[in-house]
Amino acid sequence: MITADRNAFRDALPDGGRLIGMDVGTKTVGLALCDSQWVIASPAHTITRGKFSKDKATIATFMAQQFVKGIVIGLPLNLDGSASPRSQSSKSFAQNMGDMGVPILLWDERWSTQAVTRTLIDADASRARRDVLVDKLAASYILQGAIDALRG
Repeated sequence: MITADRNAFRDALPDGGRLIGMDVGTKTVGLALCDSQWVIASPAHTITRGKFSKDKATIATFMAQQFVKGIVIGLPLNLDGSASPRSQSSKSFAQNMGDMGVPILLWDERWSTQAVTRTLIDADASRARRDVLVDKLAASYILQGAIDALRG
């Protein structure tokens, strides 16, 4: 099941369970995890994108190790809420992940990278340090927004 409807996603996971958040970019995929009660999201790591089958296998192994029950993928929308050129790429990524055996939620990520980058700049992180952290922190930001809405 792939959906943008948080209620349908929540209904697909009546017992909760650990979720993985993904910030899908053209060069990397940032990953984050939350606890099984959907309280707090934490950055996990960043995968440098290569051949999709290899990336998917890496993600599948990580999900199995972490007992993940659902996936939240950031959906980059325009400021007015309409689809952006990157939206289709994220939807295609979700469709390609659709056979993982867990529900997938597409979550509005309009401000995730900008919010995380601003926080890192405010923390005086160097450009090199920001480049290392931004994707997995953006995934955590996306996942936290989703779990806050799912619990609310």
